[in-house]
Amino acid sequence: MSTTHLHPQRASGANTIRIVALVLLVVAGSLVIASTLHLAGLVHGQGGSFDADHAGIAEAIIGAVLIGAAITMWRALAHARTVGLAGAAFAIVGFLVGLRFTLTGGHLPDIAYHLIGLSILIAAAIALWRAR
Repeated sequence: MSTTHLHPQRASGANTIRIVALVLLVVAGSLVIASTLHLAGLVHGQGGSFDADHAGIAEAIIGAVLIGAAITMWRALAHARTVGLAGAAFAIVGFLVGLRFTLTGGHLPDIAYHLIGLSILIAAAIALWRAR
């Protein structure tokens, strides 16, 4: 059923869910790029706890989870909110772990990436939480 035939409040919730699904895809795309850069050895930390291979693998996994969540949200509207919240929560935890390692062994652009991504994911989770 298209969202134009739904109750206005439900249509608004469906639109929010689809927008958040697109946001999760954008974040996933950024993770695919970051993962590729790490695994190709093009990103170097400052030593300590930084491991480019571990970061690349983690980013690939988080990206895959977000892609799966976004596709499910788009195709199964009845479960979209739950799936989106679960995917966003997984990614938030992943970004927090990544930020912890980046703070001790990364560069300023890496720290900024984690903070921006974390902010976007938290905003997406809040939007989903409030969607009905």
